Amino acid sequence: MITYKASYTFDTDDWVCGQVLDFPSALSQGKGIDDARRMLQSALVDAAETLILMGQPLPQPDPSLSDENADIEEPIHLLLTGATQVQTIPADAA
Repeated sequence: MITYKASYTFDTDDWVCGQVLDFPSALSQGKGIDDARRMLQSALVDAAETLILMGQPLPQPDPSLSDENADIEEPIHLLLTGATQVQTIPADAA
C-alpha cells in the first residue's frame, strides 16, 4: 500500500473537487465529500494502472506537498494487486 495526499476544495452547490497531489492526472469531483472521495480513489487507481501499463514508475509520495487553496487535505491509499495472465495460442491459429 502506498499513501499519498489528497486535497479537496468545496465549490458551490455541494460540489467538491479533489486531486491527488503526487498524481497530476488523478483528479475528480463529486456531489459532496463522500462522492468526491470515491471518485478520486477511482481516478488514482486509473492513473496508477496507466503508468504501470506504460512501463512508468509510480510517483513516490511527498508528504511536504500541500495545496494552499484546499479546504481539506488527507491521506489517500493506493492498493494495487497484480496477476499473471498467460494466453496460449493454438498451433493451428498461427
